[in-house]
Amino acid sequence: MSFLPLPEKVNVLLVGSGGREHALAWRIRQSPHLGKLWVDNNANAGLLALGTACPEEFTLKRKYYLERWMAQEKIGFIVIGPEGPLADGMVDALATPDRPVFGPTRAAARLEWDKAYAKTIMRQTSIPTAEGRVLTTLSAALAYVTERDEPCVVKATGLCAGKGVTVCKDKDEAAIAVRKCMESKEFGDAGSSVVIEERLEGQEVSVLALVDGRTITLLDTCQDHKQVGEGDTGPNTGGMGAFCPTPLMSDADLQLIARDVFVPAVDGLRRQGIEFRGVLFVGLMLTHAGPKVLEFNCRFGDPETQVLMARFQGDLLKTLWLTATGRLEEAEFDFDPRVACSVIVCSDGYPGPIEKGRVITGLLPLDSGGAESDQWMFQASTKLEKRKKIVTTGGRVVGATCLGKTLAQASALATNLAGSVKFEGAFFRSDIGHRILRRRQIKA
Repeated sequence: MSFLPLPEKVNVLLVGSGGREHALAWRIRQSPHLGKLWVDNNANAGLLALGTACPEEFTLKRKYYLERWMAQEKIGFIVIGPEGPLADGMVDALATPDRPVFGPTRAAARLEWDKAYAKTIMRQTSIPTAEGRVLTTLSAALAYVTERDEPCVVKATGLCAGKGVTVCKDKDEAAIAVRKCMESKEFGDAGSSVVIEERLEGQEVSVLALVDGRTITLLDTCQDHKQVGEGDTGPNTGGMGAFCPTPLMSDADLQLIARDVFVPAVDGLRRQGIEFRGVLFVGLMLTHAGPKVLEFNCRFGDPETQVLMARFQGDLLKTLWLTATGRLEEAEFDFDPRVACSVIVCSDGYPGPIEKGRVITGLLPLDSGGAESDQWMFQASTKLEKRKKIVTTGGRVVGATCLGKTLAQASALATNLAGSVKFEGAFFRSDIGHRILRRRQIKA
């Protein structure tokens, strides 16, 4: 798919139903090239305010029905948000010479859905990463963690919505994490094998880049907070909040990351006959020995997308089209100089079992695009009931997102905004950005 001109108006299908997709839809709606925006059949209430729901569930099991439906509705561009459809091969199945799809093929997305494969690519291309091993049996994994004297990290090799990673402080915790993956099957088939790595120390940053197969354009850096509790305590989640940009990485640092991580990864895939087009997301740990890769994701992050879209300046639809069609060098966009912060409001019990169907109040109306604002509530796990009430449907419910002149101001505004979202059992972290802010206090 290359050198296909962007139509004056194009009907877009956005696949995905969460906060990431709500933020993308909000920016896509501002494009002068947008015809009609279609969203998932089970899209959240915020998405449904911006687009039209598909008449039926969008699944590859119904590929031939979807092909007829897309032809009938003249769908000219598809944007895939979550990792699941990418791992299932939705790009391979739905892309045509005159209908590009934004996102990598199943083979390229393997960097995310198979952590063992990603580890192999990193070794082959000398990308800096933690030392580790892939174990495929419970006995071998338990023996390996028992023999280790240093703390380790246990990762299910498959997709786990950000919950398949356990940072262990000792052998006992590591053994429990291995058993959860391989014996209790808490992550299903994703935990059939595990990657066990050395535990790296430092601050974690997220670097995302648009890649069109040849051109790599890095976006502004982000930091998220994965652990559920204040002060980064408790189990990992899909993300409790994020801010952008992070002051921990300079332009010179980013140039090194592009040279030492992104270019080798894309070239490593190309040597296997795989062309990567879409978003390549790298989770980095800034260690004393330099940045090391924790993981690859092959889509926009969540909640990183919320803060990136709050600061994005340009035509997002055109930018995604140019990426999907191999002409990223023509894209023109920038980022607001202010800092964006997003605080995720969750249902009590998250990341474990939660109760759904709780009525939400205090939500901001999200306009259909065009009007400038400094605060947003990107909805993730919500549903509009027939009686016109919005209720919860999952763990991470709303991303309260604000712009501020400084990180301290953006974090305070987002935390205050999160407090206005009301439903039974709502909770959120009030310390997003605390590591940077504390560091600055110590220096002062």
